Amino acid sequence: MSLCVSADARLYKYIQEIGDIETSFSRLPGHEVKCGFGLQGVCCRLCTNGPCRITHKTPRGVCGATADVIVARNFLRAVAAGAACYLHVMENAANVLKNTEPPYPGEALLEELAGRFGIQAQGSKEKASRLAGMVLADIYRPRGEKMELVERLAYPPRFRRWEELGILPGGAKAEVFDAIVKSSTNLSSDPVDMLLHCLRLGIATGLYGLMLTNYLNDILVGEPKIGTVKVGFSVMDPDYINIMVIGHQHALLSALQRELGVPEATERARQAGAKGFRIVGSTCVGQDLELRSARNRGVFAGHVGNNFTTEPLLATGGIDLVVTEFNCAIPGIEDICEKFRVRQICIDDVAKKRKAEYIPYDFGDSRDFAWKIIDAALASYKDRRKEVVPTIPDHGCEGSVAGVGEKSLKQLLGGSYKPLIDLIAEGQIKGIAGIVGCSNLATRGHDVFTVELTRELIRRDIIVLTAGCTSGGLANLGMMLPEAAEQAGEKLKEVCRKLGIPPVLNFGPCLAIGRLEAVATEIAAAMDLDLPQLPLALSAPQWLEEQALADGAFALTLGLLIHLGSPPFITGSDMVTGILTRDLEGMTGGKVLVEEDPVQAAAAMETHIMKKREELKI
Repeated sequence: MSLCVSADARLYKYIQEIGDIETSFSRLPGHEVKCGFGLQGVCCRLCTNGPCRITHKTPRGVCGATADVIVARNFLRAVAAGAACYLHVMENAANVLKNTEPPYPGEALLEELAGRFGIQAQGSKEKASRLAGMVLADIYRPRGEKMELVERLAYPPRFRRWEELGILPGGAKAEVFDAIVKSSTNLSSDPVDMLLHCLRLGIATGLYGLMLTNYLNDILVGEPKIGTVKVGFSVMDPDYINIMVIGHQHALLSALQRELGVPEATERARQAGAKGFRIVGSTCVGQDLELRSARNRGVFAGHVGNNFTTEPLLATGGIDLVVTEFNCAIPGIEDICEKFRVRQICIDDVAKKRKAEYIPYDFGDSRDFAWKIIDAALASYKDRRKEVVPTIPDHGCEGSVAGVGEKSLKQLLGGSYKPLIDLIAEGQIKGIAGIVGCSNLATRGHDVFTVELTRELIRRDIIVLTAGCTSGGLANLGMMLPEAAEQAGEKLKEVCRKLGIPPVLNFGPCLAIGRLEAVATEIAAAMDLDLPQLPLALSAPQWLEEQALADGAFALTLGLLIHLGSPPFITGSDMVTGILTRDLEGMTGGKVLVEEDPVQAAAAMETHIMKKREELKI
């Protein structure tokens, strides 16, 4: 059987051993021939005159739409969908906070935000309720009303630039709604206007879907704390009832995490023949749990990997219940769950699987909701363990550094970013590369591009900060171990040894892209610079889906270079491609770089960083 390769040799070996079980790795070879029109973004299926496919012989659709119009419409729709996904996560987090009673683990952050947003209230509960209300009110505004928190969240030089360009967003949900309308049949035919709309969606995504979601989660479950963890399939223990969580919504799982740790739950597990319960973290929500595991490990077993490791993980037989609450729960898990008699539960209908039971999250009674999940896990364990014997492969590593956030990193550096700034100014570190986003199988194989690019960057004395599925793949390969410093260039290696850190810092889930922005903003403020002036570059080397495009739109509004290992579906339009890869730099300072070779990509990112250093005369 032909299989997609993985940078993770032990994972790949295990997939070969379970060759009779179909996974994404075995399905990819059957999809290697791609639709050329789709790749270029020049297929339009908005009406029954089509689908129209733009070629040199037919340069316009039946309605007269050009390649520029069709590509811009398709791109806007994709960015709007990605923004909607992030806003959904933030909306749920706000509603959880609104309905949660104190005390809050992140009480200090709640006080900080109350002061920042001018909230006058008596007691923590009222402050939390008003904070959640302000956030929800902002995203529900009409598009004609600008969101009030943008100026309080944004870096002032960026806010002023957005204001000059006229791209400050109105109500975030209205921006998504109108993007769908604008890109419908026989409406907008102005590619530039549609790309500007993408930038507004990028700001809403970044400040609300990313940054504010982190803030709300930090209040509810505590802020990140640096520590060492075990990662990979080996975190599972067959003696426990293992609940696998898939998605992005830590807020919806906090009640389950809390209730699984009470003595009653442990006793119920023991009566069923297990030692207790464990949450096995998968995809971004697992990394969100991992971020805080040094502060509150409890029933959390550890993080196993990114989206394409979910099928092989289920094939071990060690998972007793799957709980899905958002995306990255790929449809392929359903047949494997059925084969290994793993019960599936969905707690948010946006992630409803065909064979899963739907138990909606109860904002009013989270404890009752959590016990419904616990009862389901007990029933599944009793039923399946009579016939299924888990076989857990040796996979992952001990001692991986996790829990890096904007505040915990600053604490590690002694309370300010000055030591990092000094290291950059002195040339001990050339600059910073953010490696973010998803994992896909089509760009050289599972995590292959990501790993090769990361290794090449640290060899060039560029420190790497990661967020998203990239982090999960790199962690399983030991890139977050302090010993990974031996793979870095001589100067970066010396820095890592001195600080006791790896050359790749794990910020966790894709939501932590908002944390990277916070780090960059604080560094820029300390240096009295705007963000485009920093020796900083981003890469989404193996971007996968529409959320990644919304992330990218945010990066472009921040004025950053963002590298992609494969192009977005825009190459059929010279205008759209030219704006995103060249012309936009004169507006926001940001631009897209597409480079399909990891060594050449690292070289291009280094060139960009060195140019910024030269301009700063450092």
